[in-house]
Amino acid sequence: MSAAAISSAAGSPLTISGLASGLDTSAIISALMSVERAPVTRLTGEQEKLQGQQQQLQSVQQSLQQLAFSAAEFSLPSLFETSQTVTSSEPTRVSAATTSGAGIGGHEVEVTQLANSAQRTFTFASPAAEDTLTIDGNSFTVKAGESVKELASAINSDSSSTVYAAVLEGATLVLSNRATGNTGAEFIKVSDPGGVLSEQAGTAKEGKNAEYKVDGVAGTSASNIVSNAIAGVTLTLNGLTTTGPVTIDVQAPGASVSTVESQVQAFIKLYNSTVEAIQKQLTTKPLAKPKTVAEYGTGSLFGDFELESVLSSMRQSMYESVAGLPAEMSSPGDIGIGTGAATGGGTSQSAIEGQLTLNATKLKEAVQANPAGVEQMLQKWSQGLQSTLNAVAEPGGGLETRANGDGNQITEMKSRIATMNELLLVREKALQVTYAELESVMSKNSSQASWLTSQTESLNASGI
Repeated sequence: MSAAAISSAAGSPLTISGLASGLDTSAIISALMSVERAPVTRLTGEQEKLQGQQQQLQSVQQSLQQLAFSAAEFSLPSLFETSQTVTSSEPTRVSAATTSGAGIGGHEVEVTQLANSAQRTFTFASPAAEDTLTIDGNSFTVKAGESVKELASAINSDSSSTVYAAVLEGATLVLSNRATGNTGAEFIKVSDPGGVLSEQAGTAKEGKNAEYKVDGVAGTSASNIVSNAIAGVTLTLNGLTTTGPVTIDVQAPGASVSTVESQVQAFIKLYNSTVEAIQKQLTTKPLAKPKTVAEYGTGSLFGDFELESVLSSMRQSMYESVAGLPAEMSSPGDIGIGTGAATGGGTSQSAIEGQLTLNATKLKEAVQANPAGVEQMLQKWSQGLQSTLNAVAEPGGGLETRANGDGNQITEMKSRIATMNELLLVREKALQVTYAELESVMSKNSSQASWLTSQTESLNASGI
């Protein structure tokens, strides 16, 4: 005989191990609860759809905020800060940098000798007993059995030392002055009564000055970095000019073309990625049977009117002239920012989508010819673009308002789902109790029927 197992612990779920009726009560309860959970399933789907849409809105908002920040950088004073530039026709031999107040124009530099440091070379013999030697008056103690590498390390780590020490094969120690320049015959004086160092004959080298000419005028320098050959310019002599003089060209003070171009290129890269992301949102259709929050988010902004509007305004800002500016310098197009020329007899897909390109030559010419005009145009244009972007992307703007609205609905739905799940749990327990009690009654009835049957059979057998 099958029986029902009913838990007596308070609040514990009731379980049924079998029914006297032969019915699968667990399956019946599961089917009933599945029907009653349908509203929760639908509400959960709506919640996940809102979560997916909220995530997409927040992603677009973040992209537009970053683009607005990039546009704001066109108003930084440092972008058009006046400076001088200097170029070298052969920087691997002679490089140049401006300091201040350099006279504009070109200069020819010839290098016939580089500055170097004086050197002396010694053979090292490890002492049997402690020894003291001096180099240019600085004392160094050499312990018994000390190696040449240990002595070199001691010399190099001493900040007051006038020389550097290098170890070559065969216990050879080379001492070099820490400064370059002409030393004459008196250099690197070593006193070593213990004979730890023995100078190798014919290896001493005097330090030399650099020798050069600037526009035919000879000069010397103790260092290969020369700051007094061209007023306002520092030259770094890297090699001899054996193939002819190196031309140093000092430009007039002005805005840095490379700095402006770098900022424009950074903006274009971010603008294009933002347009591409929004375009993808607008053209991606919802999935037929989404299952996750990410899948519910896919296509949630398909054909979104607000995004269509901001994308249109962004494109328009790249071509419209800014009010109040001279016609020749009134829009980004005047400095070479645009969607590029038609290719292959037609317009490229990137141009159709509003992807920007930069004509670097046109930008350079504009900055060099009219830096103040370029600065004014970029500042006013970027302010207009920022206003367009901030209207929908800044805190409290359209996108955040929509995302917050979705968030409020999500919170409300979570609360409703939690309440419904609690009620369903109560309902499930009630069904379990009902069917368990039914099983108990049916089990008792079955027992009574069996007893009556047995009694009847007994009476019949006795002939009563």
